[in-house]
Amino acid sequence: MFTRRRILQVSTVLAAGKLPAQTTPNAIAQLKSRRAEAHPIPNEERQARIERAQRLMQENKLNAIAMIGGTSLEYFSGVHWGTSERLFVMVLPVRGEPFFVAPAFEKDRALEQIALGPAGKSPHVFTWEEDESPYQVVAFALKERGLATGRVGIEERVQFVFADGIGKAIPAATIGAATQITAGCRMIKSPNEIALMRLANQVTLQAYEAAWKSLREGMTQNEFGALVSAAHQKLGFPGGAGVQVGEFSALPHGSTKPQVIREGTILLIDGGCSAEGYKSDISRTFVLGKPTDKMKRLFDIVHRAQDAALAAARPGVPCDSVDAAARKVITAAGYGPGFKYFTHRVGHGIGLDGHEWPYLTATNTLQADGKSIALAPHMTFSDEPGVYIPGEFGVRLEDDMHILEDRAELFTPQSMSLEDPFGKA
Repeated sequence: MFTRRRILQVSTVLAAGKLPAQTTPNAIAQLKSRRAEAHPIPNEERQARIERAQRLMQENKLNAIAMIGGTSLEYFSGVHWGTSERLFVMVLPVRGEPFFVAPAFEKDRALEQIALGPAGKSPHVFTWEEDESPYQVVAFALKERGLATGRVGIEERVQFVFADGIGKAIPAATIGAATQITAGCRMIKSPNEIALMRLANQVTLQAYEAAWKSLREGMTQNEFGALVSAAHQKLGFPGGAGVQVGEFSALPHGSTKPQVIREGTILLIDGGCSAEGYKSDISRTFVLGKPTDKMKRLFDIVHRAQDAALAAARPGVPCDSVDAAARKVITAAGYGPGFKYFTHRVGHGIGLDGHEWPYLTATNTLQADGKSIALAPHMTFSDEPGVYIPGEFGVRLEDDMHILEDRAELFTPQSMSLEDPFGKA
């Protein structure tokens, strides 16, 4: 998913380019690959996800759900498929095996990927030629399964043109949202998913520290961003960070304007990496040299807000109360009311997508009653309070957290100061 943040990260890396081997700082050159620590999700787990989805479909009275290329397709089937104007869709019935509809000329490529997942060697793939309507093929396949008059849920990332086309091809069916099914499965992480996320977080923090040790005055934000990317590469994972310097750190997702790092200026970096598809999302704020007293005060406020959110996050607690706990600290310190200086939510779900359900906000609901989703064991979130003073600087501290049976824990150690953001005390 290309969010504004991701676009800024990509533009930073592209602008900086790769570091020549002879200029690679020692702290980065000494890093060792951790790629062998990342273990793919087994097919048995994907099959269990399908069965869980079918139970949720029964509870929500859905006869089938449909999804196109993206992370939900990957989550259930293991298939990585880019989206285009040509429809490729997986339909999961409430009972029985999923089936796929693909362009005819893509059938062999589709079969190759599908066969590696839980569908095994004999997946059900219906095809359409370039002079045929793919929606009529979907309708034919649904009729074969007795599903053309039921309730069909559409995964939230499906483009309108596809959802509309499917709906018009099966006029006797009711088209609705599949989010309660897909998010209902994906919100709760398995031990395998947690292990991959923990690894991704460790790798990103290790990359950040190596880049920080290589920081020098006069670097541009793009040059420092290239160090972060190079460190991730040495560790064996694609990753990077957006870098904002001085007054630009007051923009939560930054700016692409040229920026130069000087003694006494604040830096805010925000990014992560991917381990077998599972994301990390970490922000660190630090100063080259000596911070001002105001910088240190703001860091302390944000640090206490991050602690407050972590303490509030436990099973049964509504998502919005975690945000409220952090916001209370920041408002009490004089940086309120509401979203005046702490301009965004305190966190978001994270997994195969950098931002996914659930979100730590009051409007975060999948229920008809409009109530905020309650936290449950093995949900995962970012914990990222921030205070941003326009025209001066901003401070954000972000780590990812895992909800346990009675509390929450961070995947990585918190930042403890602006001078030593990777110290342990």
